Amino acid sequence: MAEGETQSPGRKKCGPYISSVTSRTVNLMIRGVVLFFIGVFLALVLNLLQIQRNVTLFPPDVIASIFSSAWWVPPCCGTASAVIGLLYPCIDRHLGEPHKFKREWSSVMRCVAVFVGINHASAKVDFDNNIQLSLTLAALSIGLWWTFDRSRSGFGLGIGIAFLATLVTQLLVYNGVYQYTSPDFLYVRSWLPCIFFAGGITMGNIGRQLAMYECKVIAENLIKNEEGKKYLLYRKTRR
Repeated sequence: MAEGETQSPGRKKCGPYISSVTSRTVNLMIRGVVLFFIGVFLALVLNLLQIQRNVTLFPPDVIASIFSSAWWVPPCCGTASAVIGLLYPCIDRHLGEPHKFKREWSSVMRCVAVFVGINHASAKVDFDNNIQLSLTLAALSIGLWWTFDRSRSGFGLGIGIAFLATLVTQLLVYNGVYQYTSPDFLYVRSWLPCIFFAGGITMGNIGRQLAMYECKVIAENLIKNEEGKKYLLYRKTRR
């Protein structure tokens, strides 16, 4: 009997901890899956715009989807979107700088619309030379960051994402996986880093909003649980 009494408190202490860890893991996985599918959808739509204007060319034998995109493009973009969307709120938390600028879904939707517009402009708008196009897209991308982010961490991560993504793209083009028409910057277009920067800011905002929504739901559940405990305690004292 004594052993049972000494073991039961231990189990009670471990229970809430394990439950909270499991809940956080599940919530993290759910956010990752949502970000993955958002990235896949945006990749299909934006890549369609590029192919229609012959900005990117894939070999005929790898065209395998209804959006005329190579099969590996959407999963890669979805994975990158999930990583970026989870990384932004994580960096904010570690830096102790919670992002509170324009934290509502309407602002996030406008950010996505502007990002799609920037990508559309890179494929549709004709400039006299690539330098003018690159400068214009750079200004629009920085304007997107200033309008919907304005955080130092967001700007720094955006620059890092643009650099790494451009480097990976250059390696893919160099190895003949696909190609750009009229490349002017080491096998790719000079405005490509601007697109990656704007995409990083956009997915970061979506990830931050999902994280904030998750925290809000958890807080509401904790409040409900506390209210439920107080009510049960009140009922016991009234008996």
